[in-house]
Amino acid sequence: MFVRSLKRDSATCFVTPRCFDFITEKFIRRHSSTSFVPKHLPVREEDIDKLDRLISVSRNILILTGAGISTESGIPDYRSEGVGLYARSTNRPVQYRDFLKSEAVRRRYWARNYVGWPRFSSFSPNETHLSVRKLVNDIGIARCVVTQNVDSLHTKAKTRNVIELHGSAYRVVCINCDFKIERHAFQDLLANLNPDMQIIDQMIRPDGDVEMNQDQVEGFNIPSCPSCAGLLKPDIVFFGDNVPKNRVEQVRNEVQLCDTLLVLGSSLTVFSAYRIILQASELHKPIAIVNIGETRGDKHALIKISAKCGDVLPHLCR
Repeated sequence: MFVRSLKRDSATCFVTPRCFDFITEKFIRRHSSTSFVPKHLPVREEDIDKLDRLISVSRNILILTGAGISTESGIPDYRSEGVGLYARSTNRPVQYRDFLKSEAVRRRYWARNYVGWPRFSSFSPNETHLSVRKLVNDIGIARCVVTQNVDSLHTKAKTRNVIELHGSAYRVVCINCDFKIERHAFQDLLANLNPDMQIIDQMIRPDGDVEMNQDQVEGFNIPSCPSCAGLLKPDIVFFGDNVPKNRVEQVRNEVQLCDTLLVLGSSLTVFSAYRIILQASELHKPIAIVNIGETRGDKHALIKISAKCGDVLPHLCR
């Protein structure tokens, strides 16, 4: 079953609109849309020309996107030097096995996610997302987008044929049954269970939560599945979890069908993305990578451009 977003009103809102506007404005001043973009050089014209020539002879491009395309929207990635989460904090993502076995871990996860959700859900697609949409929807030379991101910004951009490899933070699911609920509706449930929890201005994390100390999360209440009383989790692939087999097969099929693989904003560190590169390489598909800094797949690439995606993609849509 799928529960639609619950209607909001002033009686259930946990923060006034004026207060939220102040918090958002303050956050934007501290964390502009370029705050999490790594240092980079301007893109070279000859690199754009090489990529443009490859794209011009392609008719069935598979686009693989990573966290690097969303840094320009204000969402940090994990690994970028100096600006990624690992460079800014000693905290690390929750492991799936810990989420399953520890109520304390689940409480901490959902408390941080609850506080971070208003900001995370407000992020908008940037120039790269809109360019990808144009390549798929309008120009028609890209047939499918596989994204490692859980921010659903491709969906917000209204791009067709998007496979969310690692799921979406915009859904919550039960691990035992087929119950699903939209994340906005789940936010209302959490607000009703935790009326005294306050929104605070903190650095957002790539998966949508914020950093909080133990005192702040103590006593945070989380609901069980209303259908079977099972555990609820975001519909994402946690670190230490596996991509669903049917999704892996769907991606493998798209690699088979494509004539070019275009990688945008991914270091290809995690194997779920790197194996896409390996398959394309084995099938002798030309691979182009646009990413600030080195990637795990550089040796397989016909073209590698170390630049900001937002400086490159618009040129392909002219």
